Amino acid sequence: MNVTLTQARTHLERLVDRVIQGEEITITRAGRPVARLVPEVSRLAERSPGSAAGRVQVAPDFDTPLPREFTG
Repeated sequence: MNVTLTQARTHLERLVDRVIQGEEITITRAGRPVARLVPEVSRLAERSPGSAAGRVQVAPDFDTPLPREFTG
């Protein structure tokens, strides 16, 4: 949903209620997007063991000792 800055000022509480329900709102000024209202997502709620399974790859040499020029 797009709203003008003037509309956002006037109806902020209603817009926030819509955002809480999951909607994203773009605020425009002179027809150009200047800000977005998006739902706050708790980082702790998203995390769960194994949630990145299959999306993370570790190189076979990950735990190989570093060369001397890096370790001093």
